[in-house]
Amino acid sequence: MAETPKIKLYTNHGCPYAQRVHIAMKELGIEPTEEIIIDLEKPREQWYLDINPRGLVPTLKYTTPTQNSGQEFTLIESAIVAQFLADLHPSHLLPSTTSDPFLRARIALFADTYATKVHSLMPKILTAPEASEREAKTAEFLATLQREIEPLLPEVGAPGKFFGGSESLTMAEVLTCTLFVRLYGAADDVLLPKSLARGLDELPRFSQWSRACREHESVKSTWDPEVAKKGLSRVVGKIRPGGLKA
Repeated sequence: MAETPKIKLYTNHGCPYAQRVHIAMKELGIEPTEEIIIDLEKPREQWYLDINPRGLVPTLKYTTPTQNSGQEFTLIESAIVAQFLADLHPSHLLPSTTSDPFLRARIALFADTYATKVHSLMPKILTAPEASEREAKTAEFLATLQREIEPLLPEVGAPGKFFGGSESLTMAEVLTCTLFVRLYGAADDVLLPKSLARGLDELPRFSQWSRACREHESVKSTWDPEVAKKGLSRVVGKIRPGGLKA
């Protein structure tokens, strides 16, 4: 029997970026050989900084089979780790560079657009000290989402609910859904305005796509909404001037 690679994953199940890798691994049918939980609530210990100087999760250690010299590679940054695994295991997540380079480019552009144009506005909402300012920033977030993301999603009622009309998750979802699934539960007028959840539901294509992502087993099984909200509350309580208040 051929020897399989060894995969050691350093992670935290409350982290949206680590969740990207967990979703990818679920979709690819990969189980880590070893999983090590990193406590993000305390300063990283030196042993972990020696592995990942940034101190973030996830980190992947990948050891090739001994018949291939048994080399060990260390990868950091969730998008890089997820794409590495998808490239190793061709699947519905991501076509190979030769089979459909255009779709790969579209997925990369979509993920970059969500991260740089849309998600980059979220810290401004979370750190705004006054409710009125949070409402204004939320309106900006929703307008940007409607302008930049809504046109790129499948039409309402289309057979394939995922990016590009796919009937399965793609790398576009892996790289973005962990960022927006957390918004709904946090829209409680303390962390985020309730108008955020209402506004997301009023975008026809986004709401269809978001619902399909949130209901997908590989997404649902890789995070705990209550744990995620408690973690976000702790972070916002530290970075928002005046702390948490409605």
